[in-house]
Amino acid sequence: MSYFRPVIFFLICLCAPLAIPGRLEAEIVPGPIPAQVERIVDGDTLAVRALIWPDQHVRIKVRLARINAPEIFRPHCSSEKAMAIKATDLVRQRVGKVVLLRAVHLGKYAGRVVARVETEAGEDLSTLLLRAGLAVTQGSPSPWCSGRLPRAKLAVAGPYFQD
Repeated sequence: MSYFRPVIFFLICLCAPLAIPGRLEAEIVPGPIPAQVERIVDGDTLAVRALIWPDQHVRIKVRLARINAPEIFRPHCSSEKAMAIKATDLVRQRVGKVVLLRAVHLGKYAGRVVARVETEAGEDLSTLLLRAGLAVTQGSPSPWCSGRLPRAKLAVAGPYFQD
């Protein structure tokens, strides 16, 4: 039994940093990371195939940083569904085959990351949606069913590191 104690101690020391709450969520990969767009999920989520290093790709969903767009799959009202379709269409129009991911970090849901996403033309998708009035900043109440839809904005502010 005493033979296993050092091995168990080593394994505990090796795994302990992973058990610290918030440790992994706080790590940010600055990018840019080129990614092929596989599909547009909705106005604020893309499915991509990201090149993480030579000949190594990761398929993952990417949520646009610092915004909330209307829900297309579980809308709370018909107005939200209509706005979600417009937001998704805008992203489809602006996104080509490749995007750049910046400030990539884990989100609160497994299986996706949060990132600033730039088009091939260098446009930030979050900013485009905010300016078009098709998204609100993270943490703002959802206005889609209230009858008070957001106005197009000329400037945006706020941190990128939210989900």
